[in-house]
Amino acid sequence: MHHTIIDVPILKDLLQGLSIIILKVFGWRREGQLPGVEKYIIIGAPHTSNWDMLIGFAILFSYKFKFYWMGKDTLFRWPFRSLFIWLGGIPIDRSKSSNVVAQSIRTFKENTKMVMLITPEGTRKKITYWKTGFYYIASGANIPIVLGFLDYQRKAGGFGHVLYPTGDIEADMKKIRSFYANTVGKYPEKSVPATIIRKT
Repeated sequence: MHHTIIDVPILKDLLQGLSIIILKVFGWRREGQLPGVEKYIIIGAPHTSNWDMLIGFAILFSYKFKFYWMGKDTLFRWPFRSLFIWLGGIPIDRSKSSNVVAQSIRTFKENTKMVMLITPEGTRKKITYWKTGFYYIASGANIPIVLGFLDYQRKAGGFGHVLYPTGDIEADMKKIRSFYANTVGKYPEKSVPATIIRKT
């Protein structure tokens, strides 16, 4: 995986300080602790606003740890492409989602330490279901899913439960749905419970 700003010690410290200042200015607090494992996926939910990126990254960088995040390739246009990649971004072509899952599983297996942030809702627009790539990556790589959250009602965000995929996606999604039931996005009307498309 490519190097990020966190690989530069002095910049890592500066970014942590800046992140803490941003959280204080906007009145946010962080909750939870980093899980005690080397590899995992962080769910970022609910995702309803561009503000999620600023607040969410401020929370994550305040913990001063290295993580990568997936974003649609259109987000990585000039002049932000180099900056976003330096901040750990990985551009994704969603028309090739199956390749993304397979490549991500392989990358997790090839690295002894790796954290990936994924937003299952995939977009800020109103949707009807969650994308399940995060689940199949975690299941295939045999790593846990950490339930990250941004609650605009309480102005709190951070890390919640750690879920190990059981292989029963509907049962596991029920647990995830229960966790996020009372978490309020900036635009609640755009949020959707952790729902998947049932195969018929």
